Amino acid sequence: MTTGSSLRTPAALHAFAIALAASTLTLIFVGGLVTSTGSGLAVPDWPLSFGQFFPRMVGGVFYEHGHRMVAATVGFLTVVLAIWAWLVDTHAIVRRLALVAVGTVIAQGLLGGLTVILLLPPAVSVAHACLAQAFLCLTVALAVLTHPEWSPATSLPKDPGLARLTVAAAATVYGQLILGAIMRHTGAGLAIPDFPLAFGGLVPPFDSGAIVIHFLHRLGAVAVTTMVVWSAVRIVRTHAGERALVRPVLVALVLVATQVTLGALTIWTQKAVLPTTAHVACGAAILGTLVVLALRARRAQVATRAAEPLLTRTERVPA
Repeated sequence: MTTGSSLRTPAALHAFAIALAASTLTLIFVGGLVTSTGSGLAVPDWPLSFGQFFPRMVGGVFYEHGHRMVAATVGFLTVVLAIWAWLVDTHAIVRRLALVAVGTVIAQGLLGGLTVILLLPPAVSVAHACLAQAFLCLTVALAVLTHPEWSPATSLPKDPGLARLTVAAAATVYGQLILGAIMRHTGAGLAIPDFPLAFGGLVPPFDSGAIVIHFLHRLGAVAVTTMVVWSAVRIVRTHAGERALVRPVLVALVLVATQVTLGALTIWTQKAVLPTTAHVACGAAILGTLVVLALRARRAQVATRAAEPLLTRTERVPA
């Protein structure tokens, strides 16, 4: 097997990995529809649906069983990607991440089953939502790392500070999505019924746990916006000519603006299905975009570290 920077992952595998990541984002949207429409227990059994592989798709069954069908498709695609990655000439990290993705999608399916069997306990439902976002990160990483031109030594601006900043931004978004899942599955979505104010003020009266959760989610939105804007300013100022960094951070800025708008619409429309579900999916899209950005910035840092031992050895050679 070819080793080192000469490896070129097949373009077809890269395209397949992109399709898997897009399918995962679609799955998150469909899963959001299940919660937004209150269809989580429309099908009372698992893994079958009313004892069948394909029940009548009426009412909430359309959303719940449809979610299971999309999830099964994503699981199948993940297994195909893992097998393909081990059969072709690609980087070891791709093969390992593909196996992790298979294990994660299996765990996600089991958590989905538990949410039904245990009648939607908040802890399991939140774990199911959070693992979905982690799985999205894996599929996005696979889409990035399977690019035919990708290698740890690919030339990018070497900026360790930017690498740390983008990782921190992605981590902030993931933390915000955890807060969002807790708010969503504990029924705190309208605990503060107005926006942008909170009960007519900047800080609400903390009369209940639901209000605390909801307000923390709003503070999380401020933190996410700050991190994304900070990353954008840093990149535009110091790496304006590097499209691999500029493009994803600009996309992230647009998505954050869209997400704030969707969050406002969710409250103003009393959690109407479409804006509420789009809010869930847009949050996932922000996370995926920042994973792309962090991987590209981190790649430069990895390349710098990889070159250090060689540079040291070269410097020690007598002239």
